Amino acid sequence: MQIVRDLAGYSLGRSDLVRRAMSKKKHDVMEEERKNFIYGLVDEKGQVVVPGCVRNGISEKVANTIFDQMMDFASYAFNKAHAAAYAVIGYQTAYLMRYHPAEFTAAMLNSFLGNADKCFSYLRFAKSLGIEVVSPEINSSEFRYKVRDGKILFGLGAIKGVGKNFVDALVSERNRNGNYKNLMDFIERNTATGLNKRAVEALIKAGSFDGMDGSRAQMLAVHEKIIESFAQKSRKNIDGQVSLFGDILEDEDTVKVEYPDLREFDQKDLLFMEKEMTGMYLTGHPLDEYEETLRKAVSHKVSDILSESDDILDDVRDDAALYADAMMKKSGFQDGERVILGGMIRDISRKITRNSAMMAFMNLEDLSGVLECIVFPKTYDKVVSYLKEDSIVLVKGRLSLKEEENPKLIVETVGDLTAAKSAKLYLRFGSMGDAKLMVKTLRPVLKTFGGDTPVIVVATDKRDVMQLARELWIDSASPVVRMLKEKLGEENVKLVES
Repeated sequence: MQIVRDLAGYSLGRSDLVRRAMSKKKHDVMEEERKNFIYGLVDEKGQVVVPGCVRNGISEKVANTIFDQMMDFASYAFNKAHAAAYAVIGYQTAYLMRYHPAEFTAAMLNSFLGNADKCFSYLRFAKSLGIEVVSPEINSSEFRYKVRDGKILFGLGAIKGVGKNFVDALVSERNRNGNYKNLMDFIERNTATGLNKRAVEALIKAGSFDGMDGSRAQMLAVHEKIIESFAQKSRKNIDGQVSLFGDILEDEDTVKVEYPDLREFDQKDLLFMEKEMTGMYLTGHPLDEYEETLRKAVSHKVSDILSESDDILDDVRDDAALYADAMMKKSGFQDGERVILGGMIRDISRKITRNSAMMAFMNLEDLSGVLECIVFPKTYDKVVSYLKEDSIVLVKGRLSLKEEENPKLIVETVGDLTAAKSAKLYLRFGSMGDAKLMVKTLRPVLKTFGGDTPVIVVATDKRDVMQLARELWIDSASPVVRMLKEKLGEENVKLVES
């Protein structure tokens, strides 16, 4: 801020105040300093603290022009060295994304190995590009994510409880002696490499042995017995330890374990196992069967609010305020805007306030992402019955969009998504002109009985169809349908369940 000190005669501390206000985009503080910059500052004793530009022979017009430039700089300031570095990164990233999208995404996944939320974001990103992500597979996966034939192979290092040394050992054994035939073959060949029950269980739950003999349920039932059997056999075969009856008992050293007759876990349970071990759903999503219901019931997806492309940009930005500002501008949402979201409740935590009232924090996950939600005390008692881990719900609330904070949803109501009805209300008119006039009259009524049922206007003269804005959708269980039939005629109002 040398120029500020030279022009206006600021002290070092005063000029640093301007610098901080510029870096934090505090326009109100900057405006307060404008007067001091131009006309100076005098203390209570009449002594000049800051001479100001005018006292230094600079005209008021020129001083205002200079300060205006600093105000513009405060709106969006960026160091030239940083700008040049980001430009280089931007071009390199664009090139890699254009010509090597799978490799680039795999590299980003590896840079966040162990961070489930980041990896989940990049896996969604890969799928949005049409890149297939192959679930962990014991005969092809390695510790890190890698690309083969244009597909991203899941990294075993992303599975909880599976260490790098163990993975490196099993991959080395696989490369030397060929693919593993089944779970028993895998355990036998890796018993000497520090194999442990926890790691094997994690691999099974993550689906690493899918496609081999036996289901996950059967493998989980016998893997400990297999490990212990081969461990005993290994101890017997220690060099120098010979049994007196070795020749007689030779056949007994063969490990034979048969899978019990068990039914495989339900698909939902399999998905939760994958989530438990990797932090992600790999072979599907518990919400897949509700995709159509979600599409009809919600006003937005989570990714609309989070702005998915900016999740990627966030990884190369170090200015949280710039990111939040850009995110809000790009998404087009306003602080306090009401939205309807649907998905599955995750990571609930409850807290008692100073007034001994209960509130809750939770994450809402849909098929596109995860959003943090806050349930304040005045809402908590009304919705507490729905606040259960893994519940599939419909949530209405207000967005909280603050600089230097991730977007949040202030919850107002929670309902059961699985009970949501897929219905549409059709209103028939002679022409679209008649329809628009009547909708204008009916607007207060429609908003009074607002809900999740879309309202569709049909004009018979030209067979035009128009769906009304989301704010005019109605609650089909309310008296509004009967009222509309009385107003427009029963033959012109039809509620269609789909």
